[in-house]
Amino acid sequence: MTIIADTSLDLARRIRARSLRMVHEARASHIGACLSIADLLAVLYSQTLRVDPVNPNRPDRDRFILSKGHAAAVLYAVLAERGFFPARLLRQYCKDGSIFAGHCSHAVPGVEVSTGSLGHGLSIGAGMALAARRDKFATRVFVLTGDGECNEGSIWEAALFAGHHRLDNLVAIVDHNGLQGFGKTEDVLNPSPLAEKWRAFGWCAVEIDGHDHAQIGKVLSEVPAECGKPTAVIAETVKGKGVGFMENQLAWHYRSPDAEQLQLALVEVEGPS
Repeated sequence: MTIIADTSLDLARRIRARSLRMVHEARASHIGACLSIADLLAVLYSQTLRVDPVNPNRPDRDRFILSKGHAAAVLYAVLAERGFFPARLLRQYCKDGSIFAGHCSHAVPGVEVSTGSLGHGLSIGAGMALAARRDKFATRVFVLTGDGECNEGSIWEAALFAGHHRLDNLVAIVDHNGLQGFGKTEDVLNPSPLAEKWRAFGWCAVEIDGHDHAQIGKVLSEVPAECGKPTAVIAETVKGKGVGFMENQLAWHYRSPDAEQLQLALVEVEGPS
C-alpha cells in the first residue's frame, strides 16, 4: 500500500471521529450517511482534488459538490482537516446563527454550493463543467449523490444533458448504500441496474467498492474513464460504515448517538484510548 493510501486511511478515521462528535454534540442526525461516504471524501481530498485551502476560490480549481447535502458534517470535517478553516470551528455545527448548517452551506470555506434539497447538485455540476470547458480551464467537477437521491428526475435530466454535451470533465459518484430516509432503496423506488442506466444516458460507468481506498484512488485518477463521456462511479458502500452497531441500520439516518454510544463508536473508529 502506498504512503498516499495510508494518509487517506488516517484521514478517513479522523473525519469519521469528528463527524461522530459533531453529530452527538449538536444532537443532530445523518451520521449513517456521513460514515457511508467518509472513505470517498478521504481519497478525494488527499489524492484527487486540485484545490488550495489558502486560495479556495482560484478559478482553475477542481469543484466538489456534495449533492446529498444532509451529510454535511463529514464534508465540514474533511475541509477542516485539509486546512480550509480551523478545526475548532466545527464545535459550531448546527448551532443557532452558525454558518455550519445541518445541510451544506456555501458560507463555509471550501463548500462550492449550498445543497440538501435533493436532486440539484448534478445539474449545478454539469453547468460548472460546461463553463469550465468553454473558459478553457482544466477544471474537473466531482458530484457525490446518493442512490436514494437518484429517485429525483432532475438527476436524470442533468445526466442526459451531460451525456449530450460530452462533458468528460464531470464525474458523478453515487453512494450506493442501499438505504434512504424511509427504507431500502430497492423498496422505495428501485434504481437498479444503476450502471446500465448511466451508460444509456451517454456516460461511462464503473462500479467499485466505495470503502477500498486503492480502488477509489485508481478510478478517480483515471477520469475521464472514456474520452468524450462523463464518468459515473457507482460506489458500493455501507451506511454507518466503521461503527458496527450503526452499519446497515436505517435508524441511524435520523438518530444521534448518546454519550455511551459515542464512546463505543469512537473506540471502533479510533481504537481504545
